[in-house]
Amino acid sequence: MTEVLLLSKSDLKLITKKNGWLFNWKEEFSAAEKEVYKLTILHNEHIIQGLSSISVKSDHVFLNLIESASFNRGENKLYEGVPGNLVAFACRLSFQRGFDGYVAFHAKTQLIKHYEKTLKAIHHGNQLMVIDTNAATELVKKYFKS
Repeated sequence: MTEVLLLSKSDLKLITKKNGWLFNWKEEFSAAEKEVYKLTILHNEHIIQGLSSISVKSDHVFLNLIESASFNRGENKLYEGVPGNLVAFACRLSFQRGFDGYVAFHAKTQLIKHYEKTLKAIHHGNQLMVIDTNAATELVKKYFKS
């Protein structure tokens, strides 16, 4: 079982390039309009499996950034589904905030087809991807049992 929690300031000392993180999470954490969440295994919140940065807009949740821990990337990853779990969390948050599950994000060009297939995201031109109510419902059901 996993849980998604708000990242705390004390967590930042673990999220460094030296520890295999690729993005500048201190910058995300410091941005007033962003919320940073960590994915952990239930009852083990000190080992971060993945991170996401979101912004709550007027009618949807925008996923700014998502990253799996270094040990959850590549062929020999420890856990599958870290990114999917974090996207599903953003969808659940969107439902909770009254946005019908809508989540938007920018995709790297080479991943657009992958996101259409795995997340049922809709490509809205350029690199904008949108997860609608139906796709969000499926993701939430897949990753959150309650």
